[in-house]
Amino acid sequence: MSPRGVATPDVRERLFAAAERVVERDGPGALTSRSVTTEAGCAKGLLHAHFAGFDEFVAELCLDRFARTAERARALEGLAGRGTVTGNLDAVVLALFASDGPAVSGLVLSRPAAAARVREALESGAPGFAAIEAAIAAYLTAERALARVPAGLDPAAAALALVGTAHHLLMTTWPGAPDPRPAVRRVVAALVSAP
Repeated sequence: MSPRGVATPDVRERLFAAAERVVERDGPGALTSRSVTTEAGCAKGLLHAHFAGFDEFVAELCLDRFARTAERARALEGLAGRGTVTGNLDAVVLALFASDGPAVSGLVLSRPAAAARVREALESGAPGFAAIEAAIAAYLTAERALARVPAGLDPAAAALALVGTAHHLLMTTWPGAPDPRPAVRRVVAALVSAP
């Protein structure tokens, strides 16, 4: 445990990673400010010193994970012509399901103030599903120019289908439900191999 009055390095990420471990191990119902700080091995008040409240913490956790996936998606266009198209897309779309993405999304939905904060941030331009969709469309456009996907592929429609599928699965998957990743992989494969 960090002693009182001593700076804790990379507080946000430490608390976010602790929250994900709690959700993964004990489910979203076990996530409280105390369970997060206990898991992080830090002072009980640390979370509230960095966030206006637990709803803000949950919203920021979700937004941070969206931003990471959007950043990964923006890197896709640089992969055009390298690796496999399905492998490159899988890595991005499946990142939404890493670190208990469905449970975190469900947690946000169960907390109206957190959901409102996420919605406001996305409306103000925070990276989320729209940024991921745009990056996937740009990547598929580049791959179509290299003839690595069917010439008739509509990159914008395929990107919408992938992101829509991921969104649907994030919002309808709960701890203990069947793993959503095989369904995502099937959609990716079907879209990029369609004649």
